[in-house]
Amino acid sequence: MKSFVIGDIHGCEREVRYLIDGLPLVQGDRLVFLGDYIDRGPHSSGVVSFLTELPKQLGSVEFVFLKGNHEDMFLSFLGLGGAHGDMFLMNGGRATLASYSIKSEKPTAAEVMPILPPEHVTFYRQLQRYYLMPPFLCVHAGIDPEKPLNQQSEEELLWIRNKFIFASHPLPHTILFGHTPQHAVFYDLPYKVGLDTGLVYGNMLTCLDVDEKVLYQIGLGKKRVNRTAIRRWNATRLST
Repeated sequence: MKSFVIGDIHGCEREVRYLIDGLPLVQGDRLVFLGDYIDRGPHSSGVVSFLTELPKQLGSVEFVFLKGNHEDMFLSFLGLGGAHGDMFLMNGGRATLASYSIKSEKPTAAEVMPILPPEHVTFYRQLQRYYLMPPFLCVHAGIDPEKPLNQQSEEELLWIRNKFIFASHPLPHTILFGHTPQHAVFYDLPYKVGLDTGLVYGNMLTCLDVDEKVLYQIGLGKKRVNRTAIRRWNATRLST
């Protein structure tokens, strides 16, 4: 069994479809998505439709879908928990609503909820906060390096940036995270690997095969998936 971890998609349906088609998946493999499926890009509803259908199409593959801060904002906007719903529209949420054919200037939860497919609402509500896959911990944004895992708040797991990125941490895991877009995969081993490579900003969608130490990447607007072996995984700073 191999495990593949995929960074932020942000409404880019075409690219995630090509990426999944380009992965060498076999029975028993595992796909972990780090969250931020929606907002900013043009096809958020299409991304969620695709992801909800994937387990039916690839029944022999295990799927893990983590929550990103953008899904959390959407849930809060809808009155379904979450936080920072007041920030949803100004953080790319209008693109998400447009993908559901909602173009109101001042949309409300009462207007939006009846339009969302029930399976999409279920998808958003069932997203996981983090996923332990020893020796890896998969999480959307990162952790507070001063706290044990069981004391991390959802705010920290979904929103943290500099305090996590620019520090080591005491957990016995390499943390695989998204949330903070980088031009290339961010390596700070053995502590963390950042897999948000800014697809929606014109760069790439990245998937890491954690067992073979291989990157699969596709550029915005491209069809070809590029495969790159990581040469020095155990180095403090890596090169590909």
